[in-house]
Amino acid sequence: MHTRLADHIDATHLDASGRGELEAILRACVHCGFCNATCPTYQLLGDELDGPRGRIYLIKQVLEGQTATRLTQTHLDRCLTCRACETTCPSGVQYGRLLDAGRNIVDRQAGRGVIDRLKRNVLVRVFPYRRRFELLLKMARRLRPLLPPDLNSKIPHATPQGPWPRSKHARKMGILPGCVQPALAPAIDLAAARVLDRLGIALLQVENGACCGALPYHLSAQDRALALARKNIDACVPYLEQGMEAIVSTASGCGVMAKDYGRLFKEDPVYAEKAARFSATVKDIAEVLAGEDLSCFQASGHSIAFQSPCTLQHGQRLKGLPEAILQKIGYRLTPVSDAHLCCGSAGVYSLLQPELSVKLRDGKLQALQAARPDLIATANVGCLTHLQAASQQKVVHWIELLH
Repeated sequence: MHTRLADHIDATHLDASGRGELEAILRACVHCGFCNATCPTYQLLGDELDGPRGRIYLIKQVLEGQTATRLTQTHLDRCLTCRACETTCPSGVQYGRLLDAGRNIVDRQAGRGVIDRLKRNVLVRVFPYRRRFELLLKMARRLRPLLPPDLNSKIPHATPQGPWPRSKHARKMGILPGCVQPALAPAIDLAAARVLDRLGIALLQVENGACCGALPYHLSAQDRALALARKNIDACVPYLEQGMEAIVSTASGCGVMAKDYGRLFKEDPVYAEKAARFSATVKDIAEVLAGEDLSCFQASGHSIAFQSPCTLQHGQRLKGLPEAILQKIGYRLTPVSDAHLCCGSAGVYSLLQPELSVKLRDGKLQALQAARPDLIATANVGCLTHLQAASQQKVVHWIELLH
């Protein structure tokens, strides 16, 4: 695709994806349209501008100098950033990087209405900060009887959390506290700690860690996202210097962001080297377990339908890894049609685009429940809570199935 970026598009408008990289991404697109075949929003809406190829054209126009409109913004807002198009694309177009840069510029040019701006400000100022989110969640739980059903269903009940293993193994790995997961589903990280403890690995809770920054980054609050990333890098460096093997992620959405720190800070004279080291150390819990002897674990006999989060299969390109581990220890996995499609959670997409999100969730649940599994398992807390709100079966993180 021939392109020439407008002169006024400079570093102040972009993240780590500079002019040269964006031009290269645009030129890689050969207009084939294969991406539309796997795009969830194109499948639902049938509009070329609600598919990757159409959105690439919209972003290209803005980068070449055409003023962005609210309509342009609407089509970009509808994108889930699931990156299924990247998995499908025969030309290797890095659509996700282009989308983040394009959204940032479009939001600056088109602006937003008062209500939309307020909603997004709440999301970026509350959700990435653990204590603020915990307070909000406690308030929501107390007000549950007064909330409308669609919002009520999104609020999980509080679950008790047991003690963290006090292991003294020579092998050590770390885990960042994150933002919403400790409040929504504290059992996930605890299960990971117990599993690793049985394998002779101590999982250390990294002090002073923060949100990975994915939520504000994808909502055009990239300075805020990078500040959170720097905090995580600074928090983990002392542990890495003391021999910590890996930074473990139990949320695939956080993992794909944390693995990208090296690229985001590649031009930063202070953080480039530290960020590259940090990202190289990040491993999804499935990557960790894939290299270990799992003979000490046994399946419970339940049949499992596995929902592979987009951030796991399209972002981290780890499709099939948790499924292989579950099957290795004896679980029976039921078939799931259109497993590449997004469940509709997509970070805070379910809050910003509720109608599309519900349609995607209902379709995903129909596929997951078709073979009547005993349980549904996933690898990301957002997918878990989104699916559980309407699921007939219990939804768990797959690491909780290792006993």
